[in-house]
Amino acid sequence: MRIKEILQTIENLAPIPLQEDFDNSGLQVGDVSREATAALLSLDVTESVVDEAVSLGCNLIISHHPLAFKPFKSLTGRTYVERCMIKAIKHDIVVYAAHTNLDNAWQGVNFKLAEMLGLQQPRVLSPQKDALLKLVTFVPESHAEYVRNALFNAGAGNIGNYDSCSFNLHGEGTFRANESATPFVGDVGKLHFEKEARIETVLPKFRQADVLRALLSVHPYEEPAYDFYPLKNDWAQAGSGVVGVLPEPVPEQEFLYLLKDVFNLPTIRHTKLQNREIHDVALCGGSGAFLIPEAITYGADAFITGEARYNDFYDVDSRLLLAVVGHYESEICTKEIFFDIISKKFPTFAVHKSAFDSNPVKYL
Repeated sequence: MRIKEILQTIENLAPIPLQEDFDNSGLQVGDVSREATAALLSLDVTESVVDEAVSLGCNLIISHHPLAFKPFKSLTGRTYVERCMIKAIKHDIVVYAAHTNLDNAWQGVNFKLAEMLGLQQPRVLSPQKDALLKLVTFVPESHAEYVRNALFNAGAGNIGNYDSCSFNLHGEGTFRANESATPFVGDVGKLHFEKEARIETVLPKFRQADVLRALLSVHPYEEPAYDFYPLKNDWAQAGSGVVGVLPEPVPEQEFLYLLKDVFNLPTIRHTKLQNREIHDVALCGGSGAFLIPEAITYGADAFITGEARYNDFYDVDSRLLLAVVGHYESEICTKEIFFDIISKKFPTFAVHKSAFDSNPVKYL
């Protein structure tokens, strides 16, 4: 099995186009066409993690945080990033990262956190905007099902928990083929009337090329008619943060102790207690404080994230409980996500979770 097959399983859940503009998810170094020996899963890539991969015989490291955020002008070993790169190249190790694409994915990092907390009815807090297209095409009725299935297989037709979504309207199309045409139906030079189905379906913008390729490969007409329309709908299947509800409301202090237990925290930072119960919970792993205004607008009783600034605690202004659990602590679950994806698809492949604590923040 080649390394690229393993990475494709990750990207099936977390496509690279879901990442934020500042990010560098995807392949960091190495040849993905090589045979995979074993994989090491980590939150960060450090020299100790690369050494661990070497000792375990792994030629693939999958991390949440990218090793390289900035372009290189040289590789001299001056920084730990450069040393990791050099060591990975020396030992023929592929390094790959799934960062904000995994954060923004349906069933990604934030959905995992919601599951750990037992939240019910989880959904995206801040859905992606301007990310959807509608495809409209016209197909002979005899080929409508065949074309629909090709579009669905290429990534169109997914809405929430439903797939194969489309609207179909039957009518009559007209066309006349000229002398240079080879019509599928009708005669050259004669106006033709054909019973056709108008198929409408939705797709993410980043799937447009795949869906169009699928349409053109199966549509029987020499010149298929189709239109892509931009949609203003939010894309509820991708975006930042998650909101959900606890099975039963709990007092603030009890909720904080729950967080300490779930995330194995020696301490937790939070805003002043207001003697309220916590039921609706919003969260975002890592640096998620930018979502505090949306959590307040939503009406959440609490917002959990990995990092927040001093002024964020002021800006909450008692409108919800802000709890900061630590960046590392809020994203260490990514190893479990990677493990579940790979082991489900390739149950006999050797996958190791890094035993190295890469958290740069220490507690006394």
